[in-house]
Amino acid sequence: MKIQFNSISPVRVAATRACEILKYSSNKMSGFNFKKILIINGVSILSLALLVLIFFQSKEFLAGPSIVITSPQNGATLSSSLLHVDGVAKRVSFITLNDRQIYVDETGKISEELLLQYGYNIISLKATDRFNRKVEKRLELVYQ
Repeated sequence: MKIQFNSISPVRVAATRACEILKYSSNKMSGFNFKKILIINGVSILSLALLVLIFFQSKEFLAGPSIVITSPQNGATLSSSLLHVDGVAKRVSFITLNDRQIYVDETGKISEELLLQYGYNIISLKATDRFNRKVEKRLELVYQ
């Protein structure tokens, strides 16, 4: 059984219209150089890639310094007066532990020892980056 249409099918109309558009656009662009299109598209793509690269590289500078103390936990109760402070500092140029300058290794690891007084202790870790932005982390510890 064959299906017949009395009128022109929508697909045929769309295809005819597409061909007309292509003919019209090719006549209008006959004076335009295809190489120019490729060059403009290539420059646009490279510019976009460069902007994305700049954004991801500058994100580290825009973030400022950061300190993460991994050991001990804030609010901990300790039974030893010798405290070993571990952590990681990123994007810092100057760092202090209780206002005493300390140093980090090339990966940013912090490893310092400190003597606690009996009772309540506040440990302050301050860092500054090369743009003079500052961050401070405080530990409140109890030594019994």
